[in-house]
Amino acid sequence: MMGVKKKTRSQNPIGSRTPGRLRRTAQSADSVRSSQTAPTPHDEPLFPEERIWQVVAAIPRGRVATYGQVAALAGMPRHARLVGRTLANLPRGSRLPWHRVVNAGLRIATRGDDRAMAEQRQRLEREGVEFVGARIASDFRWESA
Repeated sequence: MMGVKKKTRSQNPIGSRTPGRLRRTAQSADSVRSSQTAPTPHDEPLFPEERIWQVVAAIPRGRVATYGQVAALAGMPRHARLVGRTLANLPRGSRLPWHRVVNAGLRIATRGDDRAMAEQRQRLEREGVEFVGARIASDFRWESA
């Protein structure tokens, strides 16, 4: 095999100890990066929390969505708990309609604070959402387009 030069460690930017699969992944990522144009502000990917906020902001007044539904619409199916954590971390006084997100049983999610649950129910009732006992009437579930 004359003329074939063996790569040395200094020629491999990733390092010779990198497993082949990782080397291939890094090389394909480099080729994708080089083929893309410079991103514009509108092309920048949103953080998961931002996607969740956008979906929650889109829930119409007088309708509710489940945590799982919000996760799926945000492009993160099976991440309902992330939705719950994101909404729980909203700053006090946030204008995001967090109260329109309920659990899969169309009930207000149990929290350690009964006052927060009562506030959520009051907000929903002010928007015209009806309850059957502790459950929200299914007519008020948001069916996104």
